[in-house]
Amino acid sequence: MTFHHAGRQALTRRRFLMGSALVAAASAPGAAYAQNALNDLLNAPGRGNWDDQFDTRGASVRQVSSLTPVFSQQTFASTQSAIGTYSQIAANGGWPEVPERQVLKIGVQSPDVAQLRQRLIISGDLEQEAGTSPAFDSYVDAAVKRFQARHGLPADGVVADHTFKALNVSANLRLGQLQTNAARLQERLAQELPYRFVMVNIPAAAIEAVEGGQIVQRHTAVVGKVDRQTPILESQITNLNLNPYWHAPESIVRRDIIPLMQKDPTYLQRNNIHIFGPDGQEIPPQAINWNSDEATKYLFRQDPGANNAMASVKINFPNKHAVYMHDTPQQGLFSELMRFESSGCVRVQNVRDLIVWLARDEPGWDRQTIERVISARTRQDIDLSHPVPVFFAYVSAWATDPTVVQFRDDIYHLDGSEQLAMSELTTTPYQGDQQNPYVRGDDGY
Repeated sequence: MTFHHAGRQALTRRRFLMGSALVAAASAPGAAYAQNALNDLLNAPGRGNWDDQFDTRGASVRQVSSLTPVFSQQTFASTQSAIGTYSQIAANGGWPEVPERQVLKIGVQSPDVAQLRQRLIISGDLEQEAGTSPAFDSYVDAAVKRFQARHGLPADGVVADHTFKALNVSANLRLGQLQTNAARLQERLAQELPYRFVMVNIPAAAIEAVEGGQIVQRHTAVVGKVDRQTPILESQITNLNLNPYWHAPESIVRRDIIPLMQKDPTYLQRNNIHIFGPDGQEIPPQAINWNSDEATKYLFRQDPGANNAMASVKINFPNKHAVYMHDTPQQGLFSELMRFESSGCVRVQNVRDLIVWLARDEPGWDRQTIERVISARTRQDIDLSHPVPVFFAYVSAWATDPTVVQFRDDIYHLDGSEQLAMSELTTTPYQGDQQNPYVRGDDGY
């Protein structure tokens, strides 16, 4: 289920490069540029009450969150406002680079902390009155947490690998990223949005259930890897499968199931996986030569159950990519920082909350009934009489409030600069559960 965005990628790269070219000439070189940029920015006559808006004395990580959907006119307007702010930052020289010499956290005394303070003041995460002391105090801790929350990072107040990478993306690049994503928002908002819809934001690995212009549910997601990308699409959710079967793709049969059966002939039986021939007849494992590729000719189907790769729910919507949304038995993946581990489909944390919302207008399908069916491990389908629109989108920079600008890793390299795909610089690929390969990140779903 690999998906290519060649045409869209070329378009977004052009938009980015055009935006960057407008501000590149205004960057101020030299060792003293950072302080000059800070002074110029803070003294700019058109800046208004910008520092008051960003006052971290009353700010918190919670204030970074918003019930305003990414797909909304308010978000587009706020993103446009943020572009104006970042244009001014870039024109005044940007912000200083924070040296990656040591981990920075509360209690550290270092000249690097002074650089960090300057960086956070310019981006609006730290108030000007906090000054440029070399001490990492509670003001800096709160500002770092706010910065981390805006960049989709764990808000722990510790400046280490990923936070350094995000801090040291230049203002010019961030401006270009905002311009590129504003164009994406504008394209989507040129069409009227439905009253009720689900939006999967791929680079954020997050899901919004939206109703009446407000987010009513937010879910963490796991989306496709770089080489097996989750596609950008629009469709309608029409059907929910409770306790679905899982069908192993040929790649998993070849790479995992055959080697495991060579080591343990009881593997399929223990994991409730059955083999079927082209005529639909079940084939006993003993009838297959596991020292050959014979098994790849057959269908492998796993029964519903606790270890099923789809777990309790599959959410279906027509699309040419054959992708869907689903539950997973491997809940630990939702706590990972970089949740780009699937082969195109989208795994949903707390998926039962979402399906209750999706099925709420279907008679007889309240929460208690859904939970009872799932607990009984019986196969049931819920056909939605009012299909719910679903959007898979790629928005890596946006603002639901002009003073809270969100950035995410450009995991699929669509924003015009390799530096914006920061995860590849610091992460180790997930290795998966070697005993249960059909729930790993390379499982073909």
